[in-house]
Amino acid sequence: MNASAEFQHPNLRVEDRLGDYRVRRVAELEEIGARYIELEHVPTGARHAHISRDDNENAFSVAFKTVPTDSTGVAHILEHTTLCGSRKFPVRDPFFSMIKRSLNTFMNAFTASDWTMYPFCTQNRKDFYNLMDVYLDATFYPELSELNFKQEGHRLELEDGRLVYKGVVYNEMKGAMSSPDQVMVRSMLKALYPDTTYSHNSGGDPEVIPRLTHAQLKAFHQRHYHPSNAFFYTYGSLPLTDHLDIIQKKVLNHFTRIDPDTEVPPQPRWSAPRKAADPYPIDPNEAPEKKYQVSIAWLTADIQSAYDVLVLSLMGEILLGNAASPLRKALIDSGLGSSLADGTGFDADNRDTLFACGLKDVKGTDADVIEKIVFDTLGDLVQKGIDTALVDAAIHQLEFHRKEITNTPYPYGLKLFLAFSGPWFHGGNPVRSLRFDEDLSRLKAALSVESVFENYIRRFLIDNPHRIRFTLVPDPKMAGETEIRTAAELERIQKGLSPAEIARIKADQEALKALQEAEENLSVLPTLEIEDIPPSIHSVASAEPYGPGPATWYAQSTSGIFYFTAAAGVGGLPGNLVPLVPFFCYAFPKVGTARRDYIQLARLIDRYTGGIGLAAHTRTHYGENRPCMPFVTLGGKCLARNQERLFDILAELVHDFNFADLARLRTLFLEYRANLESMIVRNGHILAISLASRNFSVSRALSEAWQGVHQLKTVKALTEDLSDDHLAGISEQLIAVGRRIFTRSNMKIALVGEDAVLRDAASPLSGLLGGLGAGTGSEFAAPPDVLSGTTVPREGWSTGTAVSFVARSFETAAMEHPDAPALAVIGKMLRSLYLHREIREKGGAYGGFSIYNPEDGLFCLGSYRDPHVVNTLKVYDQAGPFIRSGKFTDEDVKEAVLQVCSEIDKPDPPGPAARKAFFRRLIGLDDDIRLGFKTRLLALDRQQIQAAAETWFGGAGPQATVVISSEEKLRAANEEMGDGPLTLHRI
Repeated sequence: MNASAEFQHPNLRVEDRLGDYRVRRVAELEEIGARYIELEHVPTGARHAHISRDDNENAFSVAFKTVPTDSTGVAHILEHTTLCGSRKFPVRDPFFSMIKRSLNTFMNAFTASDWTMYPFCTQNRKDFYNLMDVYLDATFYPELSELNFKQEGHRLELEDGRLVYKGVVYNEMKGAMSSPDQVMVRSMLKALYPDTTYSHNSGGDPEVIPRLTHAQLKAFHQRHYHPSNAFFYTYGSLPLTDHLDIIQKKVLNHFTRIDPDTEVPPQPRWSAPRKAADPYPIDPNEAPEKKYQVSIAWLTADIQSAYDVLVLSLMGEILLGNAASPLRKALIDSGLGSSLADGTGFDADNRDTLFACGLKDVKGTDADVIEKIVFDTLGDLVQKGIDTALVDAAIHQLEFHRKEITNTPYPYGLKLFLAFSGPWFHGGNPVRSLRFDEDLSRLKAALSVESVFENYIRRFLIDNPHRIRFTLVPDPKMAGETEIRTAAELERIQKGLSPAEIARIKADQEALKALQEAEENLSVLPTLEIEDIPPSIHSVASAEPYGPGPATWYAQSTSGIFYFTAAAGVGGLPGNLVPLVPFFCYAFPKVGTARRDYIQLARLIDRYTGGIGLAAHTRTHYGENRPCMPFVTLGGKCLARNQERLFDILAELVHDFNFADLARLRTLFLEYRANLESMIVRNGHILAISLASRNFSVSRALSEAWQGVHQLKTVKALTEDLSDDHLAGISEQLIAVGRRIFTRSNMKIALVGEDAVLRDAASPLSGLLGGLGAGTGSEFAAPPDVLSGTTVPREGWSTGTAVSFVARSFETAAMEHPDAPALAVIGKMLRSLYLHREIREKGGAYGGFSIYNPEDGLFCLGSYRDPHVVNTLKVYDQAGPFIRSGKFTDEDVKEAVLQVCSEIDKPDPPGPAARKAFFRRLIGLDDDIRLGFKTRLLALDRQQIQAAAETWFGGAGPQATVVISSEEKLRAANEEMGDGPLTLHRI
């Protein structure tokens, strides 16, 4: 990249002026070929950070420090309500509408403990400024109408004569506070920061949310959403001066400086440690005795101290980063719990940083023992010293992840912003978070003359009295008691209402329904046109082979990182081994080998690689009859200088795998089970769809067995007996899996990197393959014992949750079918024109959606954190009639096409893009099929969509329904439905 490119503003210096802006900081980010420019708008005090980089995926964000003084969720509800219409764009939901009218690669809004952020990314210049216009108007000039506040926040409604609470955020937070990880982290913050804004639930406590008034919401906006409290961010190849001109004209010129009083003071430090406990709800059918979590948490350094934050983050990696880390090992080896407690690690998101560690799935009486383990381990490390290999591995991980460019979990430009936003918001120097070479050099120099990490452990942990021993207490009665308490509260409110107040509630209810159903003129919103969509697809071509063997080579600019991916078919496995494949993948790089124990292996992996992992995949091949194609992938990545080491480790893993360490196997089983259990409430919508879809094909049946509720049930059954005799049998089965799949004839490999790195890979690749057995051939077909079921599920699955997840699935046509583009468009239109209104706006669920999967042609409807079951099923019943009615316009079709193309054209950095190309090659999805689909999509008209709707949405084929909810809600739903009840199961 040309570092002096004009868009990088190479001549800007500190104290230069750009209109009313003064340049505060300028820094070269050589590692990523970028330039950082920080400015202040002098009249208002608004701050702006810009990273200029030769990247067409441009990013924008405006963020505000939001510091609530209670748990009403005012910042969170404001985030939602801000996006419900503004001065220039007075439509019901401009944010959601712009998702349909753009080619964005990312759009969202976040509420954290002390800030709210509105980011987006797009590759299209016109789209960028369209979205910026809407975001600026929404945040600085929102309507904030009382009806929208009631829809998004909370409201009272009458249902069958009884008063109920409704509201999108209200139900979202009911779901969030059903999840132990959410309760743990929020409760720990409350205990550790009792005197600052972090003691409050910024998302909102469902029992407190109804106290928030509309007037309080508006006052919070007036103070917090002001340029004097605003932090603007832009990234990419578009010129900074254009951004500044637009922001100044549309916003900043119309405000004067104020003091928003949003500085977060440091938490006053304690002179003695404390203890605290909070309850969380579990399923009434679940035994609570070993469902406690215990964590020790410390308040550590001020976020403004960049050097301390760097050292503490590395300290966290040393103590907890991998299986060989001493504090992690001591806790896990105690056998008291299944895995590390939620919230474990170093957290640099708040004004005062924190460090926490502990265990989950323990007894309440284990707290003293856990605390002793923690302090004994820390004391030993200070007294005996930390192994330098652990320090080297931690520094290597830091360097690797700074160098690697990925779009996971956010686009790269936003990941950079999130890396420095905390220090920036709290008065620190963002550059030191982006370019920490100076601090790292200081650390390395200090390590040569003193015991840096031992001193930090003593100062910030052992001798630090500002710590809490926090216990999360399982309560099987909590959910029911909360429901009873809420019902009593509503009954008391209802008895105290005057006739005029009841009339007002009914009037608001009718007015909100009218608002939700009103036809809108969306033409006031900017939009892209079909002509703005590039007709091509992004393609990654493989290179000429650099060596012999079953490898595909991709020569890509990967910033000095080498990627290895191998796929091995599992079609030759007998039926009894198939359910073990996901655990095999989880345990394989963590259990040790015949040459090394798991501690030595973990140290080696962290010291020389950016990670090694396995994953189980169930795909559908794009060939004749669309067969199921299950396989396991083995992936590794490293800095180019460590390529030989990576191959050595991979070769040891596949040549000398060993599951003989039964104690380690027992630990991994408990850890794996805990991970599966924690996903239930968090991913309830995904799990409900998987359950509903499992009998439509072999691929879906295997996917449910490997990634769904049935995998949890399999693992629960296996972990009922963890005796050495039982584990020895499982060990033999896991070894049998490895022997069957890791053979030369059953491996397909992808190598990704720059030219010189690929040349160096040819020889070690031959060595890796040469050490494998020949095998009996490629085994990428489905195992013969895996069959899809014959019944169409209509089921309810119960767990401990205050909300529901409702799914429906049915078959349509796959990607090569002429109707496929229309089905993709119907998926977008059903969500935007029907499900969003009925399930989210009217029903109060956090989300309602429809998904068309072109790989196997399955069409799914789903809801997330839904207060309803029966009502949502009725909405699904009418989805077919709605889309067949033809109540959509050419503009609706165009918007849906834009959404589908936005997903098709979403960019990836070179490494991940090549890996995706390899997977497409594996399943037979060639570029001709992809281009043909997009060409037909761009030519789609209303008549084709109507015809597809008539063909596939007439209700003739079988439709599967699954609901994940509490047992009480499922039984109530069955009682209400009468005929056609759900068959009930327990998760």
